[in-house]
Amino acid sequence: MIDSVPVDVRYNISEKEFQEEFELKRKPCVFKGMDIGPCMRKWSVNYLCEKGGSKMATVHVSDTPQMNFITKNFLYRQLPFSDVVQRASELTHSEYFSAPDEYYYFRSLGEDVRKDPSNIMEQFPEFKEDIKWPHYFPEDKFFSSVFRIASAGMQLWTHYDVMDNFLIQVNGRKKAVLFPPSDALNLYLKGDKSEVTDVDSINLDKYPNFANVTKYQCMLEPGDILYIPALWFHNVVAVEFGVAVNVFWKNLDKKYYDQKDPYGNKDLLPAARSMDILNRALKVLSELPDTYKDFYARKMVSKIESSAFVKND
Repeated sequence: MIDSVPVDVRYNISEKEFQEEFELKRKPCVFKGMDIGPCMRKWSVNYLCEKGGSKMATVHVSDTPQMNFITKNFLYRQLPFSDVVQRASELTHSEYFSAPDEYYYFRSLGEDVRKDPSNIMEQFPEFKEDIKWPHYFPEDKFFSSVFRIASAGMQLWTHYDVMDNFLIQVNGRKKAVLFPPSDALNLYLKGDKSEVTDVDSINLDKYPNFANVTKYQCMLEPGDILYIPALWFHNVVAVEFGVAVNVFWKNLDKKYYDQKDPYGNKDLLPAARSMDILNRALKVLSELPDTYKDFYARKMVSKIESSAFVKND
């Protein structure tokens, strides 16, 4: 077992306190006592099914609770929104795709999934009066709002986002585990995702560096808001059937973001260009015999470490 550090909890935090204590310091926090609107009392299964109705929705379906985007151990299926909510709320299903105890995970999409970010105020106008969130960022920085619905027990893969976001837990409890950006070398990354899916039961023989992580953890109750700074890795488990909304915003200048990215998960443009240059450099380096390739690769790593790593005093 790896010990965890509790995420800071603040009650009725003001915009100024949020910015000074957490946004500027790039630290996660759980906000309690915030007004998120009547959704907490209104968003029952019956209400969501009735209001969402027959609108078609794309949902992830998996035989296992640990959905893994690297191996893609799930199916994409389309169902009426009311069916998505109903099935996600059940432990066993009379109608199913592959198994009566399969798991469901819904993430809302934009009108044009290839171009438009999700905005629940536009895609789900029937719910827009029900929910509110703290507007602790400039309106022109807003990027997306994402509806999330998950079966009890469903665990989302460990990943990072390039934008700051609020995870607003409307109903059901959710466990969130986070790792700081400085742990990137310990998380066995493939792109923006970690190979380590089950962060509570680690095979340290396979992932020995994971023993060096700093693991933050919190349990989100209905009405809680988790602030996740950009680049913080997170892994969430729906302890119960749950409904949540993520709100993402561009905390940096818009010039750094890929304007053709509707999901907001592509690396910042300078980072993407740097990775492209690195991949080309490694291809050139591969022309050398192994001993020489190893030597110059270590020089490159040393150069990167001395020039780009942030030294924490």
